[in-house]
Amino acid sequence: MPGLGSFFRSILDGGKVDVTSRYEILREAVSGTMSDFHMARDRETGEIVGLKVLDKVKTEQLEARFRGLKKPSEGEIAARFDHPTIVKTFRHGMTTKGEQFIVMEFLDGPGLNSLIIGRDKRLDGNRLTLMRQAAEALDVVHKAGFIHRDVCPRNFVCAKDASSLKLIDFGLTVPAEKEYMQPGNRTGTPNYMAPEIARRKSTDQRVDIFAYGASMFEMFAFELPWPRGADGQAAMSHGQIAIPALAGFIQNIHPEIEAVIRDCLAPEPEGRPRSMETLVKRLKRLRSEYAEPPG
Repeated sequence: MPGLGSFFRSILDGGKVDVTSRYEILREAVSGTMSDFHMARDRETGEIVGLKVLDKVKTEQLEARFRGLKKPSEGEIAARFDHPTIVKTFRHGMTTKGEQFIVMEFLDGPGLNSLIIGRDKRLDGNRLTLMRQAAEALDVVHKAGFIHRDVCPRNFVCAKDASSLKLIDFGLTVPAEKEYMQPGNRTGTPNYMAPEIARRKSTDQRVDIFAYGASMFEMFAFELPWPRGADGQAAMSHGQIAIPALAGFIQNIHPEIEAVIRDCLAPEPEGRPRSMETLVKRLKRLRSEYAEPPG
């Protein structure tokens, strides 16, 4: 083991961090679209953390779309949030290899996508709570002046018993300012993509509201409201296909739950709820015993 002086010299290099010296990798990386995610131990504090290292080339390609706009980095955006429904970011910066990294709390639970794919019984009795918490997380993001732009079940990590969740991944998040909402920024997960993104129109925070509605429909029905696809072309049908009734998938769904989801999925942004705050208020008025289908 290196001495203390050499240890800290290995950590810092002109403000850059040697993450392999600072963090002990405990679990093989989970590779995402633009990053690798590790379960790691902070050698200095002993704390178990999540270590996200962004792919340098892909990150540069994304940020090139906003050249000259001084877009905040993913780490800078994530570090702004301190809310129980959003993953906590501890630190961020640049590695000695020139890669952006983010250190966050390690969430040792299933992704909402995994629970949906497995038709997991842990969702029974918890859906309304998860729906409300997801709305609260996005309300915080929007009030901070951002658009998440990648709202989907994969980006909500649940507690092991599925009684709560946290929003993750701000890799595609942009400020809710006109310079970042111009036509042409076709990023996001296609199956949950708002029609205006697919059609390269101007956007605003209501793209998150649409994606939230698609995610919540899938959480209740275990199916998307449209055919599943693998690329942006699949999203071209969003807003053109009639949304099926949730009652056709599950029994005893509260009509207000169905109404909230259907409102979120309006083809035109003007037809959707004007803010996540209005959705949170609607959901708080519901009582779970009337909103959950039988197990």
